[in-house]
Amino acid sequence: MHAGPRQARSPGAIPAGLSSPAGLPEPQHLLWRPPDTPSAVGLGGCPSLFTLLWPHVDVRNTVGNVPLEWYDDFPHVGYDLDGRRIYKPLRTRDELDQFLDKMDDPGYWRTVQDRMTGHDVRLTDEQVALVRRLQSGQFGDGSCDPYEPAVDFFSGDLMLHPVTNRPADKRSFIPSLVEKEKVSRMVHAIKMGWIQPRRPRDHTPSFYDLWAREDPDAVLGRHKMHVPAPKLALPGHAESYNPPPEYLPSEEERLAWEQQEPGERKLNFLPRKFPSLRAVPAYGRFIQERFERCLDLYLCPRQRKMRVNVDPEDLIPKLPRPRDLQPFPTCQALVYRGHSNLVRCLSVSPDGQWLASGSDDGSVRLWEVATARCMRTVPMGGVVKSVAWNPRPTICLVAVAVEDSVLLLNPALGDRLVAGSTDQLLSAFVPPEEPAVQPARWLEASEEERQGGLRLRICHGKPVTQVTWHGRGDYMAVVLAAAGHTQVLIHQLSRRRSQSPFRRSHGHVQCVAFHPLRPFLLVASQRAVRLYHLLRQELTKKLRPNCKWVSSLAVHPAGDNVICGSYDSKLVWFDLDLSCEPYRVLRHHKKALRAVAFHPRYPLFASGSDDGSVTVCHGMVYNDLLQNPMLVPVKVLRGHVPTRDLGVLDVAFHPTQPWVFSSGADGTIRLFS
Repeated sequence: MHAGPRQARSPGAIPAGLSSPAGLPEPQHLLWRPPDTPSAVGLGGCPSLFTLLWPHVDVRNTVGNVPLEWYDDFPHVGYDLDGRRIYKPLRTRDELDQFLDKMDDPGYWRTVQDRMTGHDVRLTDEQVALVRRLQSGQFGDGSCDPYEPAVDFFSGDLMLHPVTNRPADKRSFIPSLVEKEKVSRMVHAIKMGWIQPRRPRDHTPSFYDLWAREDPDAVLGRHKMHVPAPKLALPGHAESYNPPPEYLPSEEERLAWEQQEPGERKLNFLPRKFPSLRAVPAYGRFIQERFERCLDLYLCPRQRKMRVNVDPEDLIPKLPRPRDLQPFPTCQALVYRGHSNLVRCLSVSPDGQWLASGSDDGSVRLWEVATARCMRTVPMGGVVKSVAWNPRPTICLVAVAVEDSVLLLNPALGDRLVAGSTDQLLSAFVPPEEPAVQPARWLEASEEERQGGLRLRICHGKPVTQVTWHGRGDYMAVVLAAAGHTQVLIHQLSRRRSQSPFRRSHGHVQCVAFHPLRPFLLVASQRAVRLYHLLRQELTKKLRPNCKWVSSLAVHPAGDNVICGSYDSKLVWFDLDLSCEPYRVLRHHKKALRAVAFHPRYPLFASGSDDGSVTVCHGMVYNDLLQNPMLVPVKVLRGHVPTRDLGVLDVAFHPTQPWVFSSGADGTIRLFS
C-alpha cells in the first residue's frame, strides 16, 4: 500500500472528512458532544451553543444521551449530580407578552434557551462575537491566523511503505470494558451508600468573636456550663434591729441556745432589740460568715439538672373514642332473681337461649335469657361450685360440680330431638369386660334421679372446684381441691374414661382451660400459668403473671392471647407469640378479681370484681403479627350490691350478641346489653 507525502496543516484546521454540520468549522479545542445528543445542534445548525460558549463549566443536567422529548409531559427536565430533579421554569407568557418583550427589551435578541435546563441565558459580547464568527465560517478563536505558512515537519520524499501497516484493534470497534467496569463499580457504591451526594457548602463566615468568652450562652464561652451560686437568703424579722416581741428569746430559750452545738442551732445568732439604728454595734461574726460563704462558693459542688419540658397530653396514648368501638354492653337490661344465696357460677347454652346458674343454696336454676323466667330448678343437695354447658349444639348436657362429684344433667330444654339424641348417646355406651383402674367412678343415675334430669354421676372422692368442657364437647377437665398430682383430671364422655395427665404437682391449681384450636391445656396455679401439649405430653410454655394469686383464666377465641385475673386487683394480658411476660397489666378494679371472660365473636373481654362492678374492654387482635393488640376500656357496669365483702363472682358473654351476664353475692344474675 503506497502512501503519498503527508501534508501539514495548521493547528486550527479541520481534518478531511470531519466537517461540522452546515459546513461550519468546529474548533478542536472546544468540548465535543456526540452527534446524536438532542442538544448537539444549536443555533444556526452549529454544535450545541452552550457546549461552545461554556466548554469548561460543569453540565447541570446529567440525564445522559436521552431524548429530551421524553420529559415533555413531566415538570422536570432531568437530574443533577446529586440525583435531584431539575424543574422546568414556569412559562405562563403568551405570544403577546413575548412580542412586547421583544419590542421593549433591547437585549432580547441575545437571549437563548438552554434545552438541558429550560432556563433563559443572556449572551455576553464575547459569546455573541464567537457565534457570529462561527456563522460566517471563521475560526472560533479570533487570534487564529488561517493563512500562516505551513511548517513542513514531514519529509517530502516519497515512501514505498507507510509508517505503520498494523490493522485496527478490536477495541476500537466495541465499547470499552474498562469504562464499563468503572461505571458498574460506581453504581454499586452509590447503591450501597459508599458514595454520598455532595454536601451543600456552608456559607457562614469563618471569623468569630474574640470576646465571646464573656457571654455564657456563646459557643466558645469558657463558662457555658457554669452554674451560678445560690443567692443568700434575705434577712428576716429576727435579724432586724427592732424585731417584734415574739422573735425575742426568753431567758430559758437563751440558755438552751447556748447549750446547743453550733451545728444544731436553728439560728446562729440571738435576736436583739436596739432603741435606734445608731445604737447597733458592729456585727462580730461578719468576717467568719464571709469566710464560710467563700468556702461554700468554691468547695461545695453544684450540679445542673436538665429539665424536660414535656406536654402532659403527649404522655397519654391516643386511644379511639368508645363510640367508635361499638357494639358493647352499656346498660342493665334484665335481672334474674330466684336464688336465696350467692350465685357462684353461671353458663350460657351454645345457641344463647338458655342460662344455667349454680348457687350456694344447693340448687341449679335454668333460665330463659330473653324473658328472665326460671324454667327449672334442680336441687343438688350441696354447694354448687361450677356449672358448664356443653359447647356442642347437638348435645344438650350441663356439667355441675357439687362437693366431690360432677353431675351431668339433661335439662330437656329447647329442641326435643336434641334432648332425645343426647339420651341415646349416653345410653349407647357399652362397658368393657375388664374395667380399668381409674381415678374416678362413673355411676348411672337412678330412675328417680333421671326424672329430675340427672344422667351420670362422676365421683372423685375429693372436692371439685371447677369443671370445663373442651370445644368439641367430648372431653372435660376437672380441678380437685387436693394436694398432689391428681388435682387435674380429664374425662372422656363417649368412653366414660378418666385419666390424670400429670405425674407431679407444681403448686395449688386454681383453674384450667382448653385451647380453642390446638391440643393445649392451660393450668393456672397461684403464681404461674403453664401451657401443656396434650399429644406430645410436654410443657410448652410457662407464663409469669407477676401477681400474688391467680383467680381466673380465659383464652381468646383465636388462641394466641390469654387473660388472667388475680386477687390483687390485676388483669394480666398475655400474647403467647410475643413473650412469657405480660404484654399489658390492667388495674381497673379496686378489689379482687373473681372472673374474666372473652366474647366468642366480638373483640370484647370482661372482668368481674368484689367491688361490685363489671369492666368491659375492647380487645382487638390483628392478624398481622407485627401489630400489637389494641386494649381500650369502654364501659364500667354496676348493679350488684357487695355482700359479705363479695361482689361479682362470675361473668359470661352471650355467644352471638354483645351481651354480658354477671352473677353476684347478692343472689341475683344481671344481663347487660
